[in-house]
Amino acid sequence: MRSTRTPLFWLAAFLVAWLVATPYLKPLYAALFPDTDPPVYQGDTLFDLFLWHALVVLAASTAALVLGVGGGVFATADAGRDFRASANVLATIGQTFPPVALLAIAVPAIGYGFWPTFIALTLYGVLPILANTMAGIEAVPAAVRDAARGMGLSPAQILRQVELPLALPVILAGVRTSVIINIGTAALGSTVGADTLGAPIIEGLVVDKLAYIIQGGVAVALMAIVTDLGFEQLQRRMVRYQSVPYA
Repeated sequence: MRSTRTPLFWLAAFLVAWLVATPYLKPLYAALFPDTDPPVYQGDTLFDLFLWHALVVLAASTAALVLGVGGGVFATADAGRDFRASANVLATIGQTFPPVALLAIAVPAIGYGFWPTFIALTLYGVLPILANTMAGIEAVPAAVRDAARGMGLSPAQILRQVELPLALPVILAGVRTSVIINIGTAALGSTVGADTLGAPIIEGLVVDKLAYIIQGGVAVALMAIVTDLGFEQLQRRMVRYQSVPYA
């Protein structure tokens, strides 16, 4: 019988195995990297770092979602169209700043750890969501809006019941991009004391231990790939089951 397990399932299983099994692979790493002592990263376990990494990405992505969708809705509304250019500029500035620079600016103000990383990831994650929200809402045909007005819907009802549902696949694509960017960028949070999967990578770079870089780097890469595949499946289901009322 043909297996129904998807690549997402197998990669997620491999990610969990990598996080859990790494501390028990000291003999293997010792053989592969005889000059590295100890051969396995000695800080928090990869599984614990993964949980903290996921927490900061989730928190920052949620904040970016609120800001991006809220800003996109405002910029495409009649009252906010004059601010669209400004919204784009502000979001673009936030993403063109190097993450390390954002962290360096945030640390003196709020200290080390979770919060400067959260701020940097939020600013980095806003642009894709903001841009896709505006693009998705503006792509809704005028005929659909006119039909909704003819049915007596208010502007707020048109937004909730027509524009946002039709723009949702485009918005989700922006969220997908934003989250994947944040997963990679979050590793830099360990430079300012945040507990992320970047900790073994940074220590490996500082003390020249390739084994540590591999342990953290593979975990970050697998996390990004698994998340991306999860969004891909969600988008496919959305397209499959979404009813589009126009050709």
